Amino acid sequence: MPRVTDEYLENKRRQIVDAAYNVCLRKPVEMVTISDVIAETGMSQGAIYRYYSGLDEILTDMSTKLREEYNIIDRLEAIINDHGLSIEDATYQVCDLLAEAMETHLTDIQKINFDLGVLAINEPQRAAVIQSGIKGTGNLEYLQKYAMPALIGGALSSGYELAGSPEEIAQFIYSSYTGIEKYCILSACYVTGEQKVKAEPRKLFRTLAKTILLLIGGKER
Repeated sequence: MPRVTDEYLENKRRQIVDAAYNVCLRKPVEMVTISDVIAETGMSQGAIYRYYSGLDEILTDMSTKLREEYNIIDRLEAIINDHGLSIEDATYQVCDLLAEAMETHLTDIQKINFDLGVLAINEPQRAAVIQSGIKGTGNLEYLQKYAMPALIGGALSSGYELAGSPEEIAQFIYSSYTGIEKYCILSACYVTGEQKVKAEPRKLFRTLAKTILLLIGGKER
């Protein structure tokens, strides 16, 4: 009997993860079942369980893959570490980058990430297990822990007069980002008929950039 190679195993796991991704594009994540994934792969149930212990392990690997594909951390770092940029230019560039990423993946990766957030609200213990296995740093985590503190710290060191504490401003930026994300995802993926509206991340993030500058004492354009 020929030896099963690591490459073969990885390809099979990738096939299963890709199938889960395709199902999650069509259904809310919390409504996806292992039967959905099995049907999408065309593999038997027994074959699926050779590679994964269950649906949540598949969702963990899928989330890791999405994090790798939807990664703008290097570009965020380049903006934050460019000391030739003014606070104003850096703020607009960060917000433009966030808008670009959201527009590009609004109906696929952003939609699935949003659904995972809903899952965390409705089934927190299950979501915590999925989250614990995800590898790497997410864009929002980097934005919250590094990019925005660096931007606010740069404003402070440059003598800008903040309209609130750094913690309050950072919290506002984080909540504003998640609000924009929610609005755009719902508009693009879940609202139909007469209520259908066009999601425009770029306009919303431009408004956020102006608001951030007002809060940190910068000059809006």
